[in-house]
Amino acid sequence: MTNNRKQALGKGLSALLSGGSTEEEVVVKPSTRSEAGVAMVNIQWIVANPYQPRTEFEQEALEELAESIKVHGIIQPVTLRKLADQQYQLISGERRFRASQMAGLTEIPAYIRTADDQTMLEMALIENIQREDLNAIEVAFSYQRLIDECNLTQEQLSNRVAKKRSTITNYLRLLKLPAEIQQGIKQGKITMGHARALINAGDEKKQLEIYQKILQDDLSVRQVEELVRKKNESKTEKPTVSKKTETNALEEDSSRTQTFKLYGDKLSAILNRPIQIQQTKDGKGRITIEFENDEQLEKIIEFFDR
Repeated sequence: MTNNRKQALGKGLSALLSGGSTEEEVVVKPSTRSEAGVAMVNIQWIVANPYQPRTEFEQEALEELAESIKVHGIIQPVTLRKLADQQYQLISGERRFRASQMAGLTEIPAYIRTADDQTMLEMALIENIQREDLNAIEVAFSYQRLIDECNLTQEQLSNRVAKKRSTITNYLRLLKLPAEIQQGIKQGKITMGHARALINAGDEKKQLEIYQKILQDDLSVRQVEELVRKKNESKTEKPTVSKKTETNALEEDSSRTQTFKLYGDKLSAILNRPIQIQQTKDGKGRITIEFENDEQLEKIIEFFDR
């Protein structure tokens, strides 16, 4: 190889698998058979990763990468797991794999790993979260799959991907947004900052209303936060009652109280006991007759038995 240039890999799957040690990236030309622990694998022996969290690959970017590979070869090896003789499955590097196919390569450099299905899923998801340019929804989906399918708590996931738990929570909350807004995030129509503000906007209808306003008026994140704040404040304001309406209600209550007092006085005179009459706004009510001993109670009962 003419250019023995070696660069350290960024923190990703290699560091996680080796307990923090750093592997070296090897520039491998398509014609090279092997180099420093990197095996050259027939591209026809490789199958895609069914656990790949990325669902969309930009065609133009793939074509540009394919052209670069034709000239410079694969700069960063893919990572595979061996299924059987002449059969491998991608753990990470699907973009490079697809671009290599477009470039017409017959073999590509790869690190070979051994992993069961669950370990492979975790490796693939963590590798993509750490090293691929996923959109926020794809990251959120990857976090959710790690929690659901690898039985991780948010705290465990936080340690696995070296992210604050609050960061993970913010991503997961994006999955509660309406599908239209999630698609807008994936397509780059709004940022994660916009999305986080929309989460606090209330129900789905209000979220979609504000989302459309963001697109129409090209609102900044700060403007959306202010808009959401004002809408939430307006919801908590008490409805105003006109002075006339309030006065009429007071007069009506006073009249009703006087009527009940009159009825109560008449019954008190008949039974010779203190009586209270109460009524609620829906028309229901109660009559309370006071007595001090059994003798007074018997007299009241005798009166109603006549």
